[in-house]
This record gives sequence, C-alpha cells and structure tokens, in this order.
Amino acid sequence: MSTSLVPVDPSSQKSSFAITQAQAILRQMVLDSVQSIHSKRNYAKALDDLFAFCASRPLSRALLMEYRTTMDHLSPSTINVRLSAIRKLVGEARRNGMIGLEEAANLSDVPNARQKGTRLGNWLTREQAKELLAVPDRSTLKGKRDYVIIALLVGCALRRRELATLNIEDIQLREGRWVIIDLRGKGGRIRTVAVPIWVKQGIEAWTAAAKIDKGRLLLPLSKSGKIVGDELGDWAIWSVVEQSSKQIGIEHFGAHDLRRTRSKLCRKSGGDLEQIKFLLGHSSIQTPCGIWGLSRRSRSP
Repeated sequence: MSTSLVPVDPSSQKSSFAITQAQAILRQMVLDSVQSIHSKRNYAKALDDLFAFCASRPLSRALLMEYRTTMDHLSPSTINVRLSAIRKLVGEARRNGMIGLEEAANLSDVPNARQKGTRLGNWLTREQAKELLAVPDRSTLKGKRDYVIIALLVGCALRRRELATLNIEDIQLREGRWVIIDLRGKGGRIRTVAVPIWVKQGIEAWTAAAKIDKGRLLLPLSKSGKIVGDELGDWAIWSVVEQSSKQIGIEHFGAHDLRRTRSKLCRKSGGDLEQIKFLLGHSSIQTPCGIWGLSRRSRSP
C-alpha cells in the first residue's frame, strides 16, 4: 500500500499536498466510519502523521512498530486512538481488495500501549461545584449564558456537543417535571434527561435577557455582549469551563470533567449504577465504572 500522505484539514477533507486517488479514498472512508467530529479530527491527525512518517516506504508491520516508538512521549490513550485509526485504514484497504487477508492481519497486529491503573479523571466536590457556579457574573448577559453552560453540564451531565446543539424547544414539561426530550447522544443513543429546577431557572433568566424563545439555546456573544451568531461552538463551551475553573484555583479542568462530577455526586447521593449509566448516555455500565472509578461496593468518590 502506498503511503505518501501528508496533513489534511479534517473539516474540509482536503490534503495540503498531492496524494494518490487510492489514498484519498481510503482516508475518506476511515473518516466517514466515525460520527463524532472529535474522532474525525483525531483519526485525521493519526493518519496524516503516519503518512508523513512513512513517506515513500511501503507499509509493513516493522514500519508500524517503528512508527509506534515515535509516539512514546504521548499518553497511552492517545497512542491507542492513533493505532485504532491505522487499523481502520488497514481494514478498509482489505475490504477494497488493495491488500490480502494475511497482510491485513499482519499490519493490524501492532499492540496497543499498556494503560496502567484506572483512569479516574477529574471531578469536583459538591462545595467546589457550587463555587464554580458562582463564578459567572449573572448581572451580565454573558454571565447568564455562562451560568447556563456550567449548570447544564453539572446538573444534566451533557456532553459539549449535546449542549452546543441543544434547542430551546427540546426542554419541555413532562408529567410535572422539566426534561430534555429525545436527546441524541454518542453512538446515536437517545435518552430523556431531567432538568433540575435551579437549572431551569438559570435557563429562563438567560433566554429572557437574550430575548430568544426558539432555536439554539446557547448563542455566541461579542465582547460588547451582543449576540453574533446562531450556534455556540463546543470549543467555546470548553473555554468557558476552563476559564471558570481557573478562577476557583483548579487547573486543567474541562467540560467532560463536569460529567464525572455529576456521576460522582449522583453515586454519593445513593444513585444506582444503571441510573447513572442512563443519565450519562452510556451503552455499558462498565464505561462509568471502569473509567471513572465508580465502584459497585463504594459510593464515595
């Protein structure tokens, strides 16, 4: 298989230098096989780095093992994501008759990086969560919006993309309680998420001040506080959380850590693991247990 590819913008799917037609088709197939925009970006980065490393050399297991050593400075999870992208590339090449079954098996037989211990991530205590919610200046329009961002992440355990694409119409009163209906999450799984009263009150304060009653709930604002677009990007949501967490003395804290916070607080309050799995939109109970350290025997963080 020829491997003369170079970095490509994952959003435009166009390479910044010449590639063969077969390479372009394979790369596109790999990116089309994943739904998440973050996965697309990570897979594009992985393939671009691989092709740049290989240059004109034919792809072989020995070359892949050599390439793997160049990633020793990266975290095991990052290395394994990149190896997963390469395996998908090999799989697409095999399915399209570019390489044989035996060669595909040989190329795919590059071991993952070993992850030692249990990845727990970061989360806040109840007191820290209250401090974080107090950071936005709710006397301003931006403060009202940023409070809603943090409140929905803490109170409803949404993912950034779920929050960025949330519409006002998705929040409805059902059987006497406010919920986000038919929330489509990772892997196309659909769930209904309860919205605590204090979160709903923050939403109402924001929508009233912003004078919006339909469409996207969260909108971008200019430095002067004026609405300047029709959808807030998920990276802007990440920035709000990061900057707010720094103000309470916590570094390297992201939006996904607030999902961990919600799961930990729910478990500590007596929440059942099946309930937490549904809240987070996971397909397996092993995901929150294995990654976030939610023991079946202990409810303590």
